[in-house]
Amino acid sequence: MAGTTGIRENDRVQLADIDNAQSLVALFLQRADEQGDKPFLTAKIDGVWTPISYAEAARQVCVMAENLRGLGLQPGERVVIVSENRPEWCIADLAIMAAGCVTTPAYTTNTQRDHAHILDDSGASAVIVSDGKLAKSLFPAIMDTGKVRDVVVMAGVSTAQSGSFNLHRWGDMVTGDAEAARAAVDARIAPLTRDDMACIIYTSGTSGAPRGVMLHHGAILHNAGAAANLLSREFGWGEERFLSFLPLSHAMEHTAGLYLPIGLGADIWFAEGLDKLSSNLEEARPTFMIVVPRLFEVLRDKMMKTIAKQGKLARFLLSRALRLGERQGAGRTGLLSKPDELLLSATLRPKIRQRFGGRIKALVSGGAPLNPEVGGFFQAMGLTMLQGYGQTESAPVAAVNLPSVGIKLDTVGPPLRGVEVKIAEDGEILLKGELVMKGYWRRPEDTARTIIDGWLHTGDVGHLDEKGRIKITDRKKDIIVNDKGDNVAPQKLEGMLTLQPEISQVMVSGDKKPYMVALIVPDADWVLQWARDNDEKFDMEALQDLPAFRSAMKAAIDRTNMDLSVIEKIRKFTFADEPFSVDNNMMTPTMKIRRVQIREVYQERLDALY
Repeated sequence: MAGTTGIRENDRVQLADIDNAQSLVALFLQRADEQGDKPFLTAKIDGVWTPISYAEAARQVCVMAENLRGLGLQPGERVVIVSENRPEWCIADLAIMAAGCVTTPAYTTNTQRDHAHILDDSGASAVIVSDGKLAKSLFPAIMDTGKVRDVVVMAGVSTAQSGSFNLHRWGDMVTGDAEAARAAVDARIAPLTRDDMACIIYTSGTSGAPRGVMLHHGAILHNAGAAANLLSREFGWGEERFLSFLPLSHAMEHTAGLYLPIGLGADIWFAEGLDKLSSNLEEARPTFMIVVPRLFEVLRDKMMKTIAKQGKLARFLLSRALRLGERQGAGRTGLLSKPDELLLSATLRPKIRQRFGGRIKALVSGGAPLNPEVGGFFQAMGLTMLQGYGQTESAPVAAVNLPSVGIKLDTVGPPLRGVEVKIAEDGEILLKGELVMKGYWRRPEDTARTIIDGWLHTGDVGHLDEKGRIKITDRKKDIIVNDKGDNVAPQKLEGMLTLQPEISQVMVSGDKKPYMVALIVPDADWVLQWARDNDEKFDMEALQDLPAFRSAMKAAIDRTNMDLSVIEKIRKFTFADEPFSVDNNMMTPTMKIRRVQIREVYQERLDALY
């Protein structure tokens, strides 16, 4: 097999299994037969980490598939999953496909309106929901759209009485004749090919209504196979464990956090949430973890504050780590870095690695651009950072940074095996390969605009460096063109501004204007400390009117401006009334800001800066 130099013979067999699999269900059942009673899905139940084995998961998948068929579901019908990350999510996903249906994941943060759009657009016939809390916004949407016939509830919803749809208990859906169910599933999936549709994943969308991306089995298998190949080659392959944190409804976690581990025969542990992530890391001791950049920014800030409180020596070591991180983020490593490498390896690095469980091979960043300084910080702390690139439409990973090529964190690394990359005349990055989606569900015009002659038009602007690594400069539609015709990439400026301790979130503006301005959400911890130091009451709104407070914030912007060109410099700023969040529709579930929605609220305030 091409590109497997240095891979052990047993690993070659495993990799060939993924490359030759005709469907995701077939790959899973093959792994379940091989792994047997080995742990597959582990979650904390009543305070105890409790595993479900590969064999038990396969039994539940097959029995549930037959019970779904028993509800009258026909091949190709869509089934929506609304659940937080948990073992049942994975079992439901596999069971839906084993029943011949199409999985349609939905975010747990969706509003009633969001659910109604997905239910109506997909024409879903059934829904699987985890509990009563999530059912509150889901059930009214089901009744409004009137297309769903059956709802399966995992827990917390009474099934004693049904209304406009039939309610079924999870326990009943995974009960039945396992042997007969397996035989029926084997027969049903036998004709499936890699070209058949596996799921419809709705893009979270920074503007406009979410569109359903049709992904076939081959697209996800291509991603899993290429990723397994590079992980085996770069890090070796053993008893791998993934800690699942990013929502499984997100294409990145769906592929790299579920089907990649299945391909590796790994086990998956489910994090309990952001507030318990630190303890979960130490308890689960994962070898890989996939996270969005915003979480890395939060972890970096917390770690820096913790280290800074530990005295002069700790602060000195932190300064050396930051200096090394800047070099590594820019790909400038060599003899000059050796003293810092040796010093940190003997001091900070063992402690930091232990906080991540002590076994971590790599942290994978995806879903949005990673600020090189943030990535460089973790690299300096001895944690390998792999920044992935792609989008839901590419299943989703198209490229990733590799140690063997040289990790340069202002790039997203070379393309995966089997991915062609072309740069269009206007700088847009085009992708081609089995990973490219079938198209947008029921949107042929959008599909025709996005896939031309087999090339996926990503909407991202960038180029290939001397080592074939992709460097993203911005989104085509996000590029700001000032009144002089100069192009400015807002994501770069926003990433630099949020590195300042004073700034939590920011949106930069300046389209068709003479200079750049910023809408700022101050960092609450910094504001609290500033208020104490200046004998002021901690009142975010009142403080923003104080000249001294505004001067402190301007100092943070001035520090950023020192590293910006004349056209990029932020000349003026104003404050947002509240943090950008999923709840106020100013952020996507994957923590990207929604520029259109933010402008709707703050356009007058931004215009007043000119």
